[in-house]
Amino acid sequence: MARAEYPEAVGALVGELKRLPGVGPRSAERIAIWLLQHPRAEPLALAEALHAAKETVISCEVCGFFATRESCGICDDPKRDAAVLCVVEQATDVLPLERSGAFKGRYHCLGGKLSPLDRVSPEDLRIPALISRIDAARDIEVILALGADVEGEATSNYLADLLRGKDCRITRIAQGLPAGGGLDHADELTLMRALEGRRAF
Repeated sequence: MARAEYPEAVGALVGELKRLPGVGPRSAERIAIWLLQHPRAEPLALAEALHAAKETVISCEVCGFFATRESCGICDDPKRDAAVLCVVEQATDVLPLERSGAFKGRYHCLGGKLSPLDRVSPEDLRIPALISRIDAARDIEVILALGADVEGEATSNYLADLLRGKDCRITRIAQGLPAGGGLDHADELTLMRALEGRRAF
């Protein structure tokens, strides 16, 4: 007797869902069944939204953030301070900074960080576009807002070396204790950076 299996179309759906980050085989199966059987599920609306997003959303050629072919919400905003440029790893890193409401300047998304183990070299990042933007500007502050991991540190140091001598000030976001965090939960590196980044009170 043959083993019962899902129809081929369901198997294909599960296979596609498994390709999503953080979705394993069991989760993919549950999502697929929910989409097909739950009364509140709108699989066709989901498919249409995915298709529309794929057709219309691109990376802005200037800043690298999400945009449409017609406009970029960041680059087209005349109220943003053009004298401050915040460099981030990925386009998704812009959103936490925007939600904080603390930054009013422009962004540059690198599209990753240097990682020899993953074979990501300077040629794989949007570094030439960053240099062009800085060369075209005058007296600009470049804020390096990259991760505090090994690759983020290496990328920040590489960019700092590359930008020295250009008409720009290079700064870096402060690193240290998170809001609401205590000293007893902080590691040595975090405490060291918190002490190095102290300021007058």
